[in-house]
Amino acid sequence: MEHESWAPPEVDVERANVARIYDALLGGSHNFAVDRDVASALTAIEPSSRDAARANRQFLGRAVRFLVKSGIRQFLDIGSGVPTLGNVHEIAQSAAPDSHVVYVDTDPVAIAHSKSILAGNEQATIVQADLREPDVILSHPDVKRLIDFDRPVALLLVAVLHFITEEERPADLVRRLADALVPGSHLVISHATIDGRAPQVGEAIEKLYSRTSAPGRPRDHASVKAFFDGFEILEPGLVYLPQWRPEESDLKFERPELAWGYAGVGRKN
Repeated sequence: MEHESWAPPEVDVERANVARIYDALLGGSHNFAVDRDVASALTAIEPSSRDAARANRQFLGRAVRFLVKSGIRQFLDIGSGVPTLGNVHEIAQSAAPDSHVVYVDTDPVAIAHSKSILAGNEQATIVQADLREPDVILSHPDVKRLIDFDRPVALLLVAVLHFITEEERPADLVRRLADALVPGSHLVISHATIDGRAPQVGEAIEKLYSRTSAPGRPRDHASVKAFFDGFEILEPGLVYLPQWRPEESDLKFERPELAWGYAGVGRKN
């Protein structure tokens, strides 16, 4: 399999990558045949998969707009993925030009594409780092250059924690990052779940993702809610993705559990 001309040479084109699968589900172009194969298999198992990806992206947009209106001007987006329509810096800076945004991801395609998009933007950057190493993120020179941790920050963990296994202690990782935030900061989480779904469907999807760069770990409502320890979860609470402050133009779901994820925003008091 040959590299696309836009892909960094170090990219493994023979193993599906979760960031590129998400890009494929959203109809993006920065993915490979192996990523599209997994996306197609996913939609065969669960036809709502592409709509679920869109619902997650729409939640991100609504959350960022809400945070800007709440006075937040600093965004740390960990597990940001391959840039696509409605990126955090575009939404935040269009509403508040003084907003600072730091993206964090591990995928070389996400890094390369983000650098291209952010060229010339002095108030946004991309850092290659892993959620599993929070201290590396917090101490990174580019993070420290753009994020003032003495002021409120929005920590975005959107569709990333379900790729962290229990053995990797995701709650501890969130706590370490949250400890760096001052009161008035916000935590934004979306997380895959199989609540309300047939167990065999969840098992089939977990098996499919075992072939990828980061096997998925869906969690139930109580487990996702626990990540907000130390934060006041704002209305409407931790709900299915389409139920978090929906807007008229958003994708409609007759059954919100078909969006495959919970979403919530918490405020540190």
